[in-house]
Amino acid sequence: MVGTTRPVKVLSWAVIIGFLVINIFPFFWMFITSFKPSAEIFGANAFRIIAENPTLENYRIILFEKHIPRAIWNSFVVSTITTAYVVVIASMSAYIISRFSFRGKGLLMGLILGISMFPQMIIVGPVFNMYFRLGLLNSYWVALPFSTITLPTAVLIMVTHFRRIPISIEEAACIDGCSPWKTLWKVVFPVAAPGVFTTGIITFIAAWNEFLLTSTLNADNTFQTVPVAINSLRTQFAILWGEITAATVVVVAPTLLIVLLFQRQIVSGLTSGAVKE
Repeated sequence: MVGTTRPVKVLSWAVIIGFLVINIFPFFWMFITSFKPSAEIFGANAFRIIAENPTLENYRIILFEKHIPRAIWNSFVVSTITTAYVVVIASMSAYIISRFSFRGKGLLMGLILGISMFPQMIIVGPVFNMYFRLGLLNSYWVALPFSTITLPTAVLIMVTHFRRIPISIEEAACIDGCSPWKTLWKVVFPVAAPGVFTTGIITFIAAWNEFLLTSTLNADNTFQTVPVAINSLRTQFAILWGEITAATVVVVAPTLLIVLLFQRQIVSGLTSGAVKE
């Protein structure tokens, strides 16, 4: 039995290590490339792990000559706004779906799930026409259409967590004189904190990485977010790979830090509603 278990463990660890190497290698190569001068990114020295002449010039250019810092601020503002209103709307919607019985409830859940599967390309044209007529192009109002990407997932996650909360807690709050609105925000919302936290993190990262809507609605450099700003790091005849990798390292760092700091809360929020007790 022991002889059979050992090869299985070795094979399992080999698969896990191989999977990690495959997934981490692109980020590692991007990081080391950001310190290479343009002459070493291509040619005979392209496959060197450590550059012969390492430089911080790529970081200096994106931080002081390009509009990457402004783009990072724009992404932070848009992602924060999106996260705030999506969490509020998803909380109210999920509470109604999980606690009240009404006709068409199953159809509503199916519709929410179906909307999350729509390709973004379908809504870009109508949203652009609406924003053009309202004069909202090139502004932070781009955060509103982000709900088409993040809201369905947020509702589904929070419905799972609200259903896990015992109804007796709300009944006790009702006996003490709490209204349904107060029960939601004072009793249910804090108890569902893991789900709320997970929803907020997932929404923030999705908004941070959004490209299509931002590139369509915010053509002005003043309001471009980081994915669009990185995409613009090119000339007529060349792609500035050194600057792109440096900008990517700077941009990925905040989201990576969030995931590393709150990974336990994220996993807890995703799994705590998975088992019905």
